[in-house]
Amino acid sequence: MSRSGFRLALCALVGAFALGSVLSGTALAGKKKSKAKPKAKAAPTAQFKGDAKALGELMGPFKFGMSSRDILGILSKQIGDKYKDKIAATTDVYAQDKLRRDRQAELDRIKKSQTEFKGTKTGWDVSIIDDQFAHNTDESMMVYWENDAESHKDQRRFFFFHDGRLYKMLIALNSSNLKNEQRTFDYFRGLMEARYGKGSVRTAKDADGVDRPVALEWRSKSHHVSALDKLAFYGSFVLVVADPGQEATLAEIRTQNAKPKAKSTALETVLEKKGEDQLGLDDNKSAEDSVIKGN
Repeated sequence: MSRSGFRLALCALVGAFALGSVLSGTALAGKKKSKAKPKAKAAPTAQFKGDAKALGELMGPFKFGMSSRDILGILSKQIGDKYKDKIAATTDVYAQDKLRRDRQAELDRIKKSQTEFKGTKTGWDVSIIDDQFAHNTDESMMVYWENDAESHKDQRRFFFFHDGRLYKMLIALNSSNLKNEQRTFDYFRGLMEARYGKGSVRTAKDADGVDRPVALEWRSKSHHVSALDKLAFYGSFVLVVADPGQEATLAEIRTQNAKPKAKSTALETVLEKKGEDQLGLDDNKSAEDSVIKGN
C-alpha cells in the first residue's frame, strides 16, 4: 500500500469503523478519568471535535451486544455484495466459478478464526491482540481481514465477545509502507486528532524505564475509543472501540478470576516454613541440592 493509500485507509477507517447506536448530539466533556468502581460508567476523558455523524461512523453496521452469528450475517452480506459485482462483470463461466469459490473461502476463513479463550494457549497469546483478552472468563474472538485495493483497505478487524456478545472491536492497520519519519506515535496522533480533536494520552515505561506515549483515548458513557501504537513489536497502528461498561465489568471478572502467584521453587516453600528463623548457609542443604538437581 502506498503512503497516500495508507492515509486514505486511515481516513476510511476512522470514518467507517462505526458506532451502531450513534452518539447523541451531546458533546463529550471533561479531561480527567473517573475513579469509579469497575461496574460504574466511566466519566469522559477527552472531548471529541467531530460531529455526531463522524462519531457514528466508528462502528458501521456492528452494534455492541451482537452475537457472532449476527456479525457473520453482516459480513456475509458485505462479502456477497462485493463479489456480486465482480461476478456480473464477466461472462466467463470459469471465472465466475472461481469468484464464487473465493467468496466462500473468505467466509470460511472468518468462521474458522472463531476462538474461545478457555485456558489452552492459542496462536493469539503472543500477537498484536495479546493484551486484549484473558482466559477462562467467557471471552472469545473472531477476525476478518479487510483487503480491498479499490477502497484502499488493508487491515484486520477483530471482534471481541464476552459471554457470546460483542463488546469491543480492534482494527490493525498495515503501516509497512510508511516512511521512517511517519512511523511515530506523533504522526498517528496528528491524523486522529485532526478528525476527533485532542485526546487523552496514555503513557507506559519502555525497556529503559522511560515513560513514553502508547495510546490516545476518548471516552463517553457509551463508547471508549483508543488509538494504540503497536509499531515497535508488530509494525502497526491499532484503533479500538469498546463498550466502557462491559470493559469495566470484564476487568473486575478478570481480577477475581486471576490465580494467586504459585510458589516457584521448593526452596521458597522451605523459606516460608522457617518463618522468621534465619537460615544458615548449610541449613536445609538437601532441599537446596534437590532444587538445583531438579529432583
